[in-house]
Amino acid sequence: MADRSSPWSLGGALRGMFAKPTIDETTWDDLEDAMITADFGPAVTEEVLEHLHAQVRRYNTTDPVDLKRMLRETLEERLARLNPTLTLSARPAVVLVVGVNGVGKTTTIGKFSRFLVGHGRTVIVGAADTFRAAAVDQLATWAERGGAAIQRPQQEGQDPASVAYQTIERAQREGIDIVLIDTAGRLQTKSGLMDELAKVRRVIEKQTEIAEVLLVLDATTGQNGLAQAEAFIQHAGVTGLVITKLDGSAKGGFVIAVQEKTGIPIKLIGQGERIGDLTGFTPHVFVSQLIG
Repeated sequence: MADRSSPWSLGGALRGMFAKPTIDETTWDDLEDAMITADFGPAVTEEVLEHLHAQVRRYNTTDPVDLKRMLRETLEERLARLNPTLTLSARPAVVLVVGVNGVGKTTTIGKFSRFLVGHGRTVIVGAADTFRAAAVDQLATWAERGGAAIQRPQQEGQDPASVAYQTIERAQREGIDIVLIDTAGRLQTKSGLMDELAKVRRVIEKQTEIAEVLLVLDATTGQNGLAQAEAFIQHAGVTGLVITKLDGSAKGGFVIAVQEKTGIPIKLIGQGERIGDLTGFTPHVFVSQLIG
């Protein structure tokens, strides 16, 4: 669990306003500023504040402690609208991991491998980002750190769909539970990237169903990162979001904003650099960390 004083927690910003003896206009102004700073976005901030105003009037309270409880309950309720449960019951369960380069996709795969291995699953990682030789070596290092097997391309520049096929074939042959397929994050055009992903999907679906398509997003880039990932959301059949680098970000509100904007549930969050710093997403726990 992350430290509640971590830089992505709203707790520090809110502590002063909730310690005051009564709710006043400065309370609302400070809360709005804190939410905008934390990257909730204008729309979510406005909706939450309107709801809280109504709640305060309804219960006729002037106690900031009540307001803090209402804020926590409101954010939990909004986050709980979508189911964060990973769907990994198939054998093998095939997970495509997508996202633009630089968001921490490779390290996330290593951490996800460790997460799954820690829950008693066997894992193999397919290095289907074959456009960069260095990417394969880096992925192999992280996969091994996570306790996963690695399926490398058999030759330089091998077709990514072919690597995915061979990875699943090996998983079926060796009885491996979970297949994580790394995919390219950058080609010359978005259409080319999506065409490549579509081909990978078609090849996989001839062998088995795809259990999850997880989109990795970098919390430090906030709304800008979401804009960069729009092509994946529109064309890649994304079923879940993975939010990385929350440990170094004051943008915890982005977690709520991105789920509401995309309509896609957050399934995993990364809160540190260590191999074990990736966890399943639980709205109650997250909001407790966020609010303090």
